[in-house]
Amino acid sequence: MAANRYYGKILDIDLTTQSYEVKEFPEDWVYKYIGGKGIGARILYDELKPNTDPLSPENILIFIPGPLSGTIAPTAGRWAIVTKSPHTGLYLDSQVGGHFVPKMRKTGYDIFVIRGKAEKPVYLYIDDEKVEFHDASFLWGKGIFETEDTLKSMYPGSEVGSIGPAGENLVTFALIGFNKYRHAGRGGAGAVMGSKNLKAVVVRGTKRLEYYDPKGLRELTRELNKIIAMHPVMKKRRDIGTPMWVRMANEGGFLPTRNYSRGVFEYAEEISGERMRETIWVRNKACYACTIACGKLTHVREGEFKCTEVEGPEYETLALMGSNTEVRDLNAVAYANKLCDDLGLDTISMGNVTGFAMEAYERGLIKDSDVDGLELRFGNYHAMIELIKRVAYREGAVGELFSHGVKPAAEKIGQGAEKFAIHVKGLELPGVEPRASWGMALAFATADRGGCHQRCWTPTAELNGILPRFSTEGVPKFVKETQDERAACFSLVLCDFAPFDVSHFAKLLYYATGVSLSDEEYLKAGERIWNLARMFNVREGFSRKDDTLPGRIMEEPAPVGPAKGLKITQEILDKMLDEYYELRGWDKDGIPTDEKLKELGLEW
Repeated sequence: MAANRYYGKILDIDLTTQSYEVKEFPEDWVYKYIGGKGIGARILYDELKPNTDPLSPENILIFIPGPLSGTIAPTAGRWAIVTKSPHTGLYLDSQVGGHFVPKMRKTGYDIFVIRGKAEKPVYLYIDDEKVEFHDASFLWGKGIFETEDTLKSMYPGSEVGSIGPAGENLVTFALIGFNKYRHAGRGGAGAVMGSKNLKAVVVRGTKRLEYYDPKGLRELTRELNKIIAMHPVMKKRRDIGTPMWVRMANEGGFLPTRNYSRGVFEYAEEISGERMRETIWVRNKACYACTIACGKLTHVREGEFKCTEVEGPEYETLALMGSNTEVRDLNAVAYANKLCDDLGLDTISMGNVTGFAMEAYERGLIKDSDVDGLELRFGNYHAMIELIKRVAYREGAVGELFSHGVKPAAEKIGQGAEKFAIHVKGLELPGVEPRASWGMALAFATADRGGCHQRCWTPTAELNGILPRFSTEGVPKFVKETQDERAACFSLVLCDFAPFDVSHFAKLLYYATGVSLSDEEYLKAGERIWNLARMFNVREGFSRKDDTLPGRIMEEPAPVGPAKGLKITQEILDKMLDEYYELRGWDKDGIPTDEKLKELGLEW
């Protein structure tokens, strides 16, 4: 391996001609953009013309690890998929874990760029220098679980990424599944894959990863694994996983309930992580090179969903398909989770769509004929389960109405439905009710892929007193700095949960690749990446007008909980945006200035 980069190879695949070529990327890109999210954003900006239809053959799908992905570094099982989102029209990077990336790295290629559209369904098989295109007609229509099992039996020792019926049917929030329960979930990368008639990507590499300083990397990895072992929050993640947030969110008043009309769920205990541990938990699961083991394999032992087995539900699924729909049956949420995983639907968007559909139905804004007779009332988990199936197959009026998310559905329904369609820039919000978390309100409004919790997470700081609650004080600075730091981490790529500081990340990068960045240079790379993604979105027509929040959050005071009587008014949001833009060196419209772009080396 050449020092200062990975292998330096891009495998550029054209599905239209069923051909490929090997390219190189500039060595200085690792210094400027690190990898993963960063280099992916650069390739997407360079390759895509403005206003490209995300579901056209001209869109590209980029499978892109970071320099630490697949290495021995702690939590190195993560990597990124980058494309233009069919759900929002925005830049999209979707981070994913599991065990796919070590096999991908061992093929000898750093990046797969997939373009064009196959004439009929295909799957790709990549094994070292071998790149093959195979007929996937026998897999088309099958779920992710059967597809993966079939291909792994055909190619022992391989890893598989695949889409389900939702991706095939171009549902714009379709996901790509790996190891059955790990997903590039948000923003619709699965629909992009489906639009290309690409059912699956199979990898089975044998090459050995080499490191710039193997001894240094091993020693630092041991040190960081000790930090994980001793960290109190990581212990709780190991014991309960992300569902630990159900109780905390409910007590904090930001657990989405009844389509975000409130942030407190009366029956939160029944879907809590602690209840999961007592009733359906089987064992912990971990991604590659991870000692946190936050994944929870569960098995329903009784009732109508008996024998349902799934990894999860995670907090976001419990919030969006549980409290947000007023479903209090943990077994039903687990079954809905498994159904989404197999059919290939993002549970955050699907849960949000379901809550919105239920409210529109109960308000009388949609008739029985609009929803094919489904009784979409809050708490009706049978209707939720049926809606999942209809959406995945775009079956009937109801499946078609909700297959593009809450924003288009609200526009079709009209009658004021837009006010309670809970999204930012078309991406449905995750499991934080923003009237009770003003930091997340700004993070959602400014996130590069729309309403997203992974670019900045403020509830911990708000609950611990690092940020004052229900105040704008310090929020813009915290959000800006966290977004930059996360952009760098998601380019390495390491896990969102890794409890390390910037100096650890920079040292890991150096030991793995020889790329030496100071802490300041590392964070500056994160800022550069964030601005590059912003410029992609600016080029697509997005600006300050889009850095906003759902009408419900800005116009309706929270009815209960710690945030009772509060809302994020336009005045409050404008105050935070003005300060945030100033800190970023952007103009009043939220567009990076020429001076800022020049400072970051993005003047081109």
